[in-house]
Amino acid sequence: MFYMDMIFSLICILLLMVCVLIGVAFLTLLERKILGYIQLRKGPNKVGYMGILQPFSDAIKLFTKEQTFPLLSNYIMYYYSPVMSLFLSLLMWIMMPYLMGLFMFNLGMLMFLCLTSMGVYTVMIAGWSSNSMYSMLGGMRAVAQTISYEVSLALIFMSFMVLVGGFSLMDFYFYQEYLWMLFLCFPLAFVWFVSSLAETNRTPFDFAEGESELVSGFNVEYSSGGFALIFLSEYSSILFMSVLFSIMFLGSNLFSFLFYLSVVYISFLFLWVRGTLPRFRYDKLMYLAWSGFLPVALNYIFLFLGLKVFMYSLLI
Repeated sequence: MFYMDMIFSLICILLLMVCVLIGVAFLTLLERKILGYIQLRKGPNKVGYMGILQPFSDAIKLFTKEQTFPLLSNYIMYYYSPVMSLFLSLLMWIMMPYLMGLFMFNLGMLMFLCLTSMGVYTVMIAGWSSNSMYSMLGGMRAVAQTISYEVSLALIFMSFMVLVGGFSLMDFYFYQEYLWMLFLCFPLAFVWFVSSLAETNRTPFDFAEGESELVSGFNVEYSSGGFALIFLSEYSSILFMSVLFSIMFLGSNLFSFLFYLSVVYISFLFLWVRGTLPRFRYDKLMYLAWSGFLPVALNYIFLFLGLKVFMYSLLI
Protein backbone atom coordinates (compact mmCIF):
# COMPACT_ATOMS: atom_id res chain seq x y z
CA MET A 1 0.00 0.00 0.00
CA PHE A 2 2.86 2.36 0.89
CA TYR A 3 4.55 1.78 -2.49
CA MET A 4 1.29 2.43 -4.35
CA ASP A 5 0.93 5.74 -2.54
CA MET A 6 4.51 6.65 -3.44
CA ILE A 7 3.95 5.80 -7.11
CA PHE A 8 0.68 7.78 -7.12
CA SER A 9 2.44 10.80 -5.58
CA LEU A 10 5.27 10.62 -8.15
CA ILE A 11 2.76 10.45 -11.04
CA CYS A 12 0.89 13.45 -9.59
CA ILE A 13 4.15 15.43 -9.25
CA LEU A 14 5.11 14.64 -12.86
CA LEU A 15 1.65 15.71 -14.07
CA LEU A 16 1.95 18.93 -12.06
CA MET A 17 5.38 19.68 -13.55
CA VAL A 18 4.14 19.03 -17.11
CA CYS A 19 1.14 21.30 -16.54
CA VAL A 20 3.39 24.05 -15.11
CA LEU A 21 5.74 23.85 -18.11
CA ILE A 22 2.81 24.01 -20.55
CA GLY A 23 1.46 27.00 -18.58
CA VAL A 24 4.90 28.65 -18.83
CA ALA A 25 4.93 28.04 -22.61
CA PHE A 26 1.61 29.80 -23.09
CA LEU A 27 2.59 32.57 -20.66
CA THR A 28 5.48 33.42 -22.99
CA LEU A 29 3.03 33.48 -25.93
CA LEU A 30 0.68 35.74 -23.94
CA GLU A 31 3.57 38.06 -23.11
CA ARG A 32 4.67 38.38 -26.73
CA LYS A 33 1.08 39.04 -27.84
CA ILE A 34 0.52 41.69 -25.12
CA LEU A 35 3.83 43.43 -25.85
CA GLY A 36 2.96 43.32 -29.55
CA TYR A 37 -0.38 45.07 -29.04
CA ILE A 38 1.18 47.58 -26.60
CA GLN A 39 3.73 48.45 -29.33
CA LEU A 40 1.01 48.51 -32.06
CA ARG A 41 2.07 45.32 -33.85
CA LYS A 42 0.70 41.78 -34.10
CA GLY A 43 3.14 39.59 -32.20
CA PRO A 44 3.66 35.93 -33.22
CA ASN A 45 0.77 34.86 -35.50
CA LYS A 46 2.24 32.53 -38.15
CA VAL A 47 3.01 29.17 -36.48
CA GLY A 48 -0.26 27.30 -36.03
CA TYR A 49 -3.64 29.01 -35.61
CA MET A 50 -3.00 32.64 -34.47
CA GLY A 51 0.53 31.66 -33.38
CA ILE A 52 -0.67 29.09 -30.83
CA LEU A 53 2.21 26.69 -31.61
CA GLN A 54 4.91 29.37 -31.42
CA PRO A 55 6.17 28.41 -27.90
CA PHE A 56 6.69 24.79 -28.99
CA SER A 57 8.58 25.79 -32.14
CA ASP A 58 10.78 28.08 -30.00
CA ALA A 59 11.46 25.21 -27.58
CA ILE A 60 12.41 22.84 -30.44
CA LYS A 61 14.69 25.51 -31.93
CA LEU A 62 16.44 26.21 -28.62
CA PHE A 63 16.95 22.59 -27.55
CA THR A 64 18.22 21.44 -30.98
CA LYS A 65 20.82 24.23 -31.31
CA GLU A 66 24.47 23.39 -30.73
CA GLN A 67 25.53 23.64 -27.08
CA THR A 68 28.46 26.03 -26.74
CA PHE A 69 30.47 27.00 -23.68
CA PRO A 70 33.35 29.44 -23.03
CA LEU A 71 36.78 27.78 -22.85
CA LEU A 72 37.69 29.71 -19.68
CA SER A 73 34.44 28.91 -17.84
CA ASN A 74 34.17 26.66 -14.78
CA TYR A 75 32.43 24.03 -16.85
CA ILE A 76 30.58 21.90 -14.28
CA MET A 77 29.11 24.86 -12.37
CA TYR A 78 28.38 26.68 -15.63
CA TYR A 79 26.55 23.63 -16.96
CA TYR A 80 24.53 22.73 -13.88
CA SER A 81 23.41 26.13 -12.56
CA PRO A 82 20.52 26.48 -15.13
CA VAL A 83 19.41 22.92 -14.28
CA MET A 84 19.38 23.75 -10.55
CA SER A 85 17.58 27.02 -11.25
CA LEU A 86 14.73 25.22 -13.04
CA PHE A 87 14.69 22.45 -10.41
CA LEU A 88 14.25 24.95 -7.55
CA SER A 89 11.55 26.95 -9.34
CA LEU A 90 9.60 23.74 -10.10
CA LEU A 91 10.14 22.39 -6.59
CA MET A 92 8.24 25.39 -5.19
CA TRP A 93 5.11 24.17 -6.97
CA ILE A 94 4.92 21.00 -4.85
CA MET A 95 3.42 22.96 -1.96
CA MET A 96 0.65 24.34 -4.20
CA PRO A 97 -2.09 21.65 -4.52
CA TYR A 98 -2.88 21.74 -0.82
CA LEU A 99 -6.57 20.86 -1.36
CA MET A 100 -5.97 18.07 -3.90
CA GLY A 101 -4.61 15.36 -1.59
CA LEU A 102 -1.14 15.35 -3.19
CA PHE A 103 0.95 16.80 -0.35
CA MET A 104 -0.06 18.58 2.81
CA PHE A 105 2.58 21.04 3.98
CA ASN A 106 2.07 22.38 7.46
CA LEU A 107 5.25 24.42 6.91
CA GLY A 108 4.59 25.60 3.35
CA MET A 109 5.51 29.24 4.05
CA LEU A 110 8.90 28.28 5.47
CA MET A 111 9.58 26.03 2.47
CA PHE A 112 8.83 28.94 0.14
CA LEU A 113 11.28 31.20 1.99
CA CYS A 114 14.01 28.52 1.89
CA LEU A 115 13.61 27.81 -1.83
CA THR A 116 13.49 31.47 -2.89
CA SER A 117 16.65 32.23 -0.91
CA MET A 118 18.39 29.24 -2.55
CA GLY A 119 17.48 30.63 -5.97
CA VAL A 120 20.03 33.42 -5.42
CA TYR A 121 22.89 30.92 -5.54
CA THR A 122 22.01 29.65 -9.03
CA VAL A 123 22.12 33.19 -10.48
CA MET A 124 25.33 33.97 -8.62
CA ILE A 125 27.06 30.76 -9.76
CA ALA A 126 25.81 31.22 -13.36
CA GLY A 127 27.29 34.74 -13.42
CA TRP A 128 30.59 33.76 -11.77
CA SER A 129 31.24 30.47 -13.60
CA SER A 130 30.84 32.03 -17.07
CA ASN A 131 34.12 33.90 -16.39
CA SER A 132 32.90 36.99 -18.21
CA MET A 133 32.93 40.56 -16.88
CA TYR A 134 29.34 41.28 -17.97
CA SER A 135 27.92 38.07 -16.48
CA MET A 136 29.81 38.65 -13.22
CA LEU A 137 28.38 42.18 -12.94
CA GLY A 138 24.88 40.87 -13.70
CA GLY A 139 25.24 38.13 -11.09
CA MET A 140 26.43 40.59 -8.42
CA ARG A 141 23.53 42.95 -9.19
CA ALA A 142 21.04 40.09 -9.03
CA VAL A 143 22.36 38.88 -5.67
CA ALA A 144 22.25 42.37 -4.09
CA GLN A 145 18.76 43.02 -5.47
CA THR A 146 17.29 39.64 -4.54
CA ILE A 147 18.69 39.71 -0.99
CA SER A 148 17.36 43.27 -0.49
CA TYR A 149 13.82 42.40 -1.59
CA GLU A 150 13.80 39.02 0.13
CA VAL A 151 13.96 40.85 3.45
CA SER A 152 10.69 42.70 2.79
CA LEU A 153 9.08 39.52 1.33
CA ALA A 154 10.07 37.51 4.41
CA LEU A 155 8.76 40.21 6.76
CA ILE A 156 5.42 40.38 4.91
CA PHE A 157 5.21 36.60 5.12
CA MET A 158 6.02 36.74 8.83
CA SER A 159 3.26 39.30 9.40
CA PHE A 160 0.81 36.86 7.79
CA MET A 161 2.20 34.00 9.88
CA VAL A 162 1.36 36.11 12.94
CA LEU A 163 -2.08 37.02 11.56
CA VAL A 164 -3.23 33.50 10.61
CA GLY A 165 -1.32 31.81 13.43
CA GLY A 166 0.48 29.12 11.45
CA PHE A 167 2.85 28.23 8.62
CA SER A 168 0.40 26.39 6.37
CA LEU A 169 -1.07 27.83 3.16
CA MET A 170 -4.35 26.13 4.11
CA ASP A 171 -4.87 28.83 6.76
CA PHE A 172 -5.39 31.46 4.04
CA TYR A 173 -8.26 29.37 2.66
CA PHE A 174 -10.07 29.34 6.01
CA TYR A 175 -9.35 32.97 6.91
CA GLN A 176 -10.59 34.31 3.54
CA GLU A 177 -13.88 32.46 3.41
CA TYR A 178 -15.91 35.66 3.91
CA LEU A 179 -13.47 38.52 3.21
CA TRP A 180 -10.35 38.71 1.06
CA MET A 181 -7.08 39.82 2.62
CA LEU A 182 -6.76 42.35 -0.22
CA PHE A 183 -9.44 44.52 1.42
CA LEU A 184 -7.84 44.22 4.88
CA CYS A 185 -4.28 45.14 3.88
CA PHE A 186 -4.14 46.67 0.43
CA PRO A 187 -0.77 48.49 0.98
CA LEU A 188 0.79 45.16 1.95
CA ALA A 189 -0.57 43.55 -1.23
CA PHE A 190 0.94 46.36 -3.30
CA VAL A 191 4.34 46.01 -1.57
CA TRP A 192 4.20 42.23 -2.08
CA PHE A 193 3.49 42.61 -5.81
CA VAL A 194 6.35 45.09 -6.38
CA SER A 195 8.70 42.89 -4.33
CA SER A 196 7.63 39.92 -6.48
CA LEU A 197 8.62 41.90 -9.58
CA ALA A 198 12.06 42.55 -8.05
CA GLU A 199 12.40 38.94 -6.82
CA THR A 200 11.74 37.50 -10.28
CA ASN A 201 14.08 40.05 -11.98
CA ARG A 202 11.27 41.55 -14.05
CA THR A 203 10.97 45.04 -15.52
CA PRO A 204 11.37 47.68 -14.06
CA PHE A 205 13.88 45.79 -11.85
CA ASP A 206 15.66 43.69 -14.51
CA PHE A 207 19.18 44.84 -13.65
CA ALA A 208 20.53 41.29 -13.73
CA GLU A 209 19.67 41.15 -17.45
CA GLY A 210 20.20 44.79 -18.41
CA GLU A 211 20.47 44.57 -22.20
CA SER A 212 21.39 48.23 -22.60
CA GLU A 213 24.40 48.16 -20.25
CA LEU A 214 25.31 44.49 -19.62
CA VAL A 215 24.65 42.92 -23.07
CA SER A 216 22.46 40.25 -21.42
CA GLY A 217 23.60 40.19 -17.80
CA PHE A 218 24.32 37.00 -15.89
CA ASN A 219 23.18 34.73 -18.78
CA VAL A 220 25.28 36.43 -21.47
CA GLU A 221 27.33 33.28 -22.21
CA TYR A 222 24.36 30.90 -22.28
CA SER A 223 22.77 29.74 -25.51
CA SER A 224 20.46 26.92 -26.70
CA GLY A 225 19.45 24.55 -23.85
CA GLY A 226 21.11 26.47 -20.97
CA PHE A 227 19.37 29.72 -21.93
CA ALA A 228 16.05 27.85 -22.36
CA LEU A 229 16.31 26.41 -18.82
CA ILE A 230 17.04 29.85 -17.30
CA PHE A 231 14.12 31.27 -19.30
CA LEU A 232 11.76 28.50 -18.11
CA SER A 233 12.77 28.94 -14.47
CA GLU A 234 12.13 32.71 -14.64
CA TYR A 235 8.66 32.30 -16.12
CA SER A 236 7.83 29.43 -13.76
CA SER A 237 8.68 31.76 -10.86
CA ILE A 238 6.42 34.48 -12.34
CA LEU A 239 3.52 32.04 -12.57
CA PHE A 240 4.20 30.78 -9.04
CA MET A 241 4.28 34.30 -7.58
CA SER A 242 0.96 35.03 -9.32
CA VAL A 243 -0.58 31.92 -7.75
CA LEU A 244 0.88 32.82 -4.35
CA PHE A 245 -0.53 36.36 -4.60
CA SER A 246 -3.98 34.90 -5.33
CA ILE A 247 -3.67 32.51 -2.39
CA MET A 248 -2.60 35.22 0.05
CA PHE A 249 -4.87 38.07 -1.03
CA LEU A 250 -7.61 36.82 -3.39
CA GLY A 251 -9.50 34.01 -1.74
CA SER A 252 -7.25 30.94 -1.94
CA ASN A 253 -10.02 28.60 -3.14
CA LEU A 254 -8.41 26.25 -5.70
CA PHE A 255 -11.81 24.79 -6.64
CA SER A 256 -13.16 28.17 -7.75
CA PHE A 257 -12.91 29.36 -11.36
CA LEU A 258 -12.49 32.92 -10.04
CA PHE A 259 -9.19 31.88 -8.44
CA TYR A 260 -7.72 30.90 -11.82
CA LEU A 261 -9.03 34.10 -13.41
CA SER A 262 -7.25 36.08 -10.70
CA VAL A 263 -4.00 34.14 -11.36
CA VAL A 264 -4.23 35.01 -15.07
CA TYR A 265 -4.91 38.66 -14.19
CA ILE A 266 -1.90 38.91 -11.84
CA SER A 267 0.30 37.26 -14.52
CA PHE A 268 -1.07 39.83 -16.99
CA LEU A 269 -0.03 42.61 -14.58
CA PHE A 270 3.56 41.27 -14.64
CA LEU A 271 3.52 41.51 -18.45
CA TRP A 272 1.71 44.87 -18.54
CA VAL A 273 4.34 46.42 -16.25
CA ARG A 274 7.05 45.21 -18.65
CA GLY A 275 5.37 46.87 -21.61
CA THR A 276 4.72 50.15 -19.77
CA LEU A 277 7.52 51.09 -17.36
CA PRO A 278 11.18 51.93 -18.11
CA ARG A 279 14.03 50.41 -16.11
CA PHE A 280 14.56 51.81 -12.61
CA ARG A 281 17.86 53.36 -11.56
CA TYR A 282 19.90 50.95 -9.42
CA ASP A 283 20.45 53.20 -6.40
CA LYS A 284 16.74 54.07 -6.38
CA LEU A 285 15.91 50.36 -6.41
CA MET A 286 18.00 49.81 -3.28
CA TYR A 287 16.59 52.95 -1.66
CA LEU A 288 13.05 51.70 -2.32
CA ALA A 289 13.85 48.33 -0.70
CA TRP A 290 15.55 49.58 2.47
CA SER A 291 13.85 52.96 3.04
CA GLY A 292 10.40 52.27 1.55
CA PHE A 293 9.28 48.66 1.79
CA LEU A 294 11.21 47.59 4.90
CA PRO A 295 9.53 50.12 7.26
CA VAL A 296 6.07 49.27 5.83
CA ALA A 297 6.59 45.53 6.34
CA LEU A 298 7.96 46.06 9.89
CA ASN A 299 5.04 48.32 10.83
CA TYR A 300 2.56 45.72 9.62
CA ILE A 301 4.27 43.02 11.71
CA PHE A 302 3.92 45.18 14.82
CA LEU A 303 0.31 46.02 13.90
CA PHE A 304 -0.65 42.34 13.53
CA LEU A 305 1.22 41.43 16.73
CA GLY A 306 -0.66 44.16 18.59
CA LEU A 307 -3.98 42.95 17.18
CA LYS A 308 -3.21 39.37 18.23
CA VAL A 309 -2.22 40.40 21.77
CA PHE A 310 -5.35 42.59 22.03
CA MET A 311 -7.61 39.73 20.86
CA TYR A 312 -6.02 37.26 23.28
CA SER A 313 -6.40 39.72 26.17
CA LEU A 314 -10.13 40.11 25.30
CA LEU A 315 -10.57 36.32 25.28
CA ILE A 316 -8.84 35.92 28.63
